[in-house]
Amino acid sequence: MNTQVQTEEKFPYGLLRAGFPYLKTIGMRRILNSPIDVAIESENRIYVLVRNGAATFIRVWFFDDADRLPDRFEDIGSYGEEEGQFQWPVSVILDSDKNLVVSDESLNRITTFSAQGEYLHSWGASGNKPGEIDGPSGIAFNQNGNLLVSDTKNHRIQEFTPEGTFIKGWGGFGQAHGELNMPWGLAVDRFGDVYVSDWGNNRICRFDSQGNFIACFGSEGSGYGYLQGPSGIAVDAFGDIYVADTGNNRIQLFNQEGSYVQEFLGDATLAKCAKDYMLTNAGSNRLRDMSDLSVQKKLRDPRSVRLDEKGRMYIPDHLSFRVQIYQNETIPLDQTQYGPPRTSPTLLQE
Repeated sequence: MNTQVQTEEKFPYGLLRAGFPYLKTIGMRRILNSPIDVAIESENRIYVLVRNGAATFIRVWFFDDADRLPDRFEDIGSYGEEEGQFQWPVSVILDSDKNLVVSDESLNRITTFSAQGEYLHSWGASGNKPGEIDGPSGIAFNQNGNLLVSDTKNHRIQEFTPEGTFIKGWGGFGQAHGELNMPWGLAVDRFGDVYVSDWGNNRICRFDSQGNFIACFGSEGSGYGYLQGPSGIAVDAFGDIYVADTGNNRIQLFNQEGSYVQEFLGDATLAKCAKDYMLTNAGSNRLRDMSDLSVQKKLRDPRSVRLDEKGRMYIPDHLSFRVQIYQNETIPLDQTQYGPPRTSPTLLQE
């Protein structure tokens, strides 16, 4: 299959990458205890999945953050094994009705809540037969409105109706084309292709909507374009691919052909609520004064990466109890605005 022809038909002819600057940080330890994933409904309603022992739930937060710690929080779900509870949740996404769908790799089930936090239903049967799951992690809706699930310990992707009826699956343990080793993150582009973070093989694999293999890229390492335990993944409207390179404590951006573009290591500043908290805690201020701030701003164990409709990238900074946000500055180009390939490309200041 000529993937180059296929991607040229689907996405812009080229991109003018003007920049991708850090925008802001939201949250702090007492608000976002170990965020694992985030789902963005709007600027006024962001759902952050936090996972920290008994403090495991979905916290409703917002883009503007808060001037100070609130007296009350709006939370959805709780830690446990009963209906509407989680034990080891991994991903949270929104369906077309803005209901929240959560995967739980410990309980081997998928749970759905309304946007207001009402428990709606859950499903999942443990095992390795078709339709059974073992360690579900990444989830994503496809163009048909069905739910794709990274069936991690069974080394496959499975497709279900939103109510949990099995449709089909693909994959299997291995390193060959079409095989997977502990798949984690899932993303579906606007044309239906499926992107999988193949965690155990340290690569990204792409399939069509029927599960047919298209291509893979990446291998183990820490240099540009290399991966170490890739987890969350997202694809934007231009076909760019964002990977939570967890083992390397960074997010990497690849173009639609899988070529490395840039990395994000973290640029966090204090959130608004954190600034207010620091002003009332002399001990914390002294510790911050003694700290190496160049280290404090870096990402630590990012497990997910999400995008909104305004070109913003959200990174749940898992071990730093915050979400870092960046703003994409990219302009699509047509063929008249984009020159032919060069044998020795170098980006110069102009």
